Amino acid sequence: MEKIIVITGASSGFGKATAEMFAAAGWNCIITARRAALIEELAAELMSRFPVKVLPLAFDVQDKQAVFAQLSQLPNEWKAIDILVNNAGLALGREPFDVADMDDWDTMIDTNVKGLLYVTRAILPYMQSRQRGHIINIGSTAGVEVYKDGNAYCASKHAVAAISKAMRIDLLPSKIKVTVVHPGAAETEFSKVRFKGNEQKAAAVYDGYQALQAKDVADIIYYAATLPEHVCINELVVTCLAQANSFYLHK
Repeated sequence: MEKIIVITGASSGFGKATAEMFAAAGWNCIITARRAALIEELAAELMSRFPVKVLPLAFDVQDKQAVFAQLSQLPNEWKAIDILVNNAGLALGREPFDVADMDDWDTMIDTNVKGLLYVTRAILPYMQSRQRGHIINIGSTAGVEVYKDGNAYCASKHAVAAISKAMRIDLLPSKIKVTVVHPGAAETEFSKVRFKGNEQKAAAVYDGYQALQAKDVADIIYYAATLPEHVCINELVVTCLAQANSFYLHK
């Protein structure tokens, strides 16, 4: 039986690595991102490498109308969704609370929290109609402990942790699994985005130790997603060997 996965934020990082891993395993993929050219290029690449179908959708998860326009009326062949990976998210800035850019706060909350809510509500009816499915939310160690100058980003990822727990409870009658994965430091576009293109600052984040790679997190997502029907991992905190938690990192 063909299986279908939806992955948001699939143009790079964890999302792209997850799409590659599931496509390699024969899953059909709905991949979404803001950058249309990148998501279409990835779709073409996956279909050329693997015997799967890929549906690329370009929209911003912050835009509620766009989310529902794209996801609530999928073609019939794409409605039997098995897994949703809520990966779209970002950090912007690393300043103390009193001087942090409030526009950055809005973007992080609208993407990391509201975007996850919108996408999940749009996809849920497909899962509920089948009484099966798995929602995997990508959190962060910033959603486990709050660190200095993390303020709104940490708040947004704490919200992801809380929403995941609430989903797990509320969706019990629908027989839908919910997992939240909290990665630590990972060498992706994350820091480049956080520091708004400052490559020197971004590179310094990963100096002196071996950070997680996107494929490491994709491996974990795949493992959680392919366990037996009666097994659900509720929450996972994942770091590289050099990182114990949000505070302790050995370089």
